[in-house]
Amino acid sequence: MAPFTRRDFVKTSAAAGIAASVGSELGARAFAAGGDVLRVGLVGCGGRGTGAASQALTADSQAKLVAVGDVFNNKVESCLKTLMRQDKIAAQVQVDPEHQFVGLDAFQKVIDTCDVVLLATPPGFRPQHLRAAVEAGKHIFTEKPMASDLPGVRSAMESVRIAKEKGLTMVAGFCWRYDTPLRELFSRVLDGAIGDVHTVYGTYLTGPVKPMPPADRRPEGITDLEWMVRNWYNFTFLSGDGLVEQACHTVDWLMWAMGDVPPASCTAVGGRQIPAEGGNIFDHVEVNYQWADGTRGFVAQRQIPGCHNENYCYMLGSAGQGSIRGRNRIEIDGSSKWQFKGDAGNMYQIEHNEMFAAIRAGNPINNGDRMMTSTMAAVMGREAAYTGKQITWEQASQSQQVLMPEISDWNTVVDIRPLARPGITPFV
Repeated sequence: MAPFTRRDFVKTSAAAGIAASVGSELGARAFAAGGDVLRVGLVGCGGRGTGAASQALTADSQAKLVAVGDVFNNKVESCLKTLMRQDKIAAQVQVDPEHQFVGLDAFQKVIDTCDVVLLATPPGFRPQHLRAAVEAGKHIFTEKPMASDLPGVRSAMESVRIAKEKGLTMVAGFCWRYDTPLRELFSRVLDGAIGDVHTVYGTYLTGPVKPMPPADRRPEGITDLEWMVRNWYNFTFLSGDGLVEQACHTVDWLMWAMGDVPPASCTAVGGRQIPAEGGNIFDHVEVNYQWADGTRGFVAQRQIPGCHNENYCYMLGSAGQGSIRGRNRIEIDGSSKWQFKGDAGNMYQIEHNEMFAAIRAGNPINNGDRMMTSTMAAVMGREAAYTGKQITWEQASQSQQVLMPEISDWNTVVDIRPLARPGITPFV
């Protein structure tokens, strides 16, 4: 999987468009079982999954939520209560008790009952769920990232290939790609508004997302695996860590600015300042990506309370600069000055609007290639930080470091690796 150039990307984009049109007739037939109704299933009933279900039903008045699944019953109940309180979509929520699935196998039961599946579980489960969905011929909305380890990335890449062959729509939760101001900004940058892009610097500096509770708050009678899943963000096999699970949006900005050309290599620094309370993720990572033409990209990610917070991006080119400094400062400075003005819209809703319109039109959207480039770049950056090694794209594409185990039941023993020690933790 050797890096290629931005010029190669431009050449292959046209071919990809032709391939998409060839599969459009198949995509139009993929939801025929429900007639005019699109049966929607939700896998993962937390806050993001509940939001995705709301946006899916808002996007298409003939979409009906017919099945939901989660490993925890309280999540299912909370999700359905939240959706039923939304007057505009309540009538579209048609999930009878027999289709409220709970358990580690709930994902397959949901997939078996729908035309469109929304995948919103912790990322470690995503490769398995993606494969099940594409093999069943379902249209997919998949939250980001698409894997927590590099073998999982390769599995998800294969699912992307299968989805293309079947003409299925696959929309990724890299929601900024559907944001009106950023679409305009990156379109201008890729059209040369700041000249050749030499450097991109992105930040994702925030407080802890889901802090790990101390061990004395663990309920009695639950297994180690259940405790981990309840606190999934704090374990690399489930979340990927803060860089992979959350700051992957910033990594995605870098990849977007580079025309989705993979970096050739990366180095990184990182560590853990606040005690992990049994978890094994770093709370700060900074990655230095390098492309084959010498272009550099940097991502700074931190999740520590009491620190400076920002989520910005700066692109430096031969003829100017592009920047994202909050929702009201998206602009280009230099020979082609520009600033976004107007209605930004709701990027979460836009991605579902476009997804359901594509399914109805039989003209499938497939975000697969770019979503996997961004996911793999994020995982590669984490591994560079955890090991202290320079990692090439080729090495990452061949990694055998499996973090996500095969889980059969709640008694499955998970051998998580200890908190990484750069220079000692190996890259496998």
